[in-house]
Amino acid sequence: QSPGSGAFDLGAQSGRWAAFLERHRLSCEEAARLLLDAYEYRGLVKHTGGCHCGAVRFEVWASADLHVFNCNCSICTKKQNRHFIVPASRFKLLKGADNLTTYTFNTHRAQHTFCKTCGVQSFYTPRSNPDGYGIAPHCLDDGTVQTIATEDINGKEWEKAVKEHKTIRDMSKP
Repeated sequence: QSPGSGAFDLGAQSGRWAAFLERHRLSCEEAARLLLDAYEYRGLVKHTGGCHCGAVRFEVWASADLHVFNCNCSICTKKQNRHFIVPASRFKLLKGADNLTTYTFNTHRAQHTFCKTCGVQSFYTPRSNPDGYGIAPHCLDDGTVQTIATEDINGKEWEKAVKEHKTIRDMSKP
């Protein structure tokens, strides 16, 4: 049948598919999502995380080996914001949209989102990558991160630093 009809002829794979669904206790939709994620995000792992109180939860597909920025701009210094950047397509807010609030300043391009209850910023929209997310690695759940390489970035001279950096603007590209 056509893909839009919701049913597929799996041919010789029908038995294998049924056993897979039963063994992993998945619906067809859950199994399809798992397989599509594995294909589309090849080489990446699904990290989950959130704020301190648990009101905000998210998932993000990224490498198990994280490239984290340590910025010295005024706000990153005050809140000790270390983050890695991912495309928006690899980020999903699971819960807590109504519990987020946003702070902006200066150019108002960066969207500093944080939990209204506990005040933790587990992710935000960085000025350097408004089409992506900056994720706080310390807000990820244990078990999916293998290594963290930290790179200092001179946010006090933001325009110069971003212009001179070879890859930062591409980090939010799928």
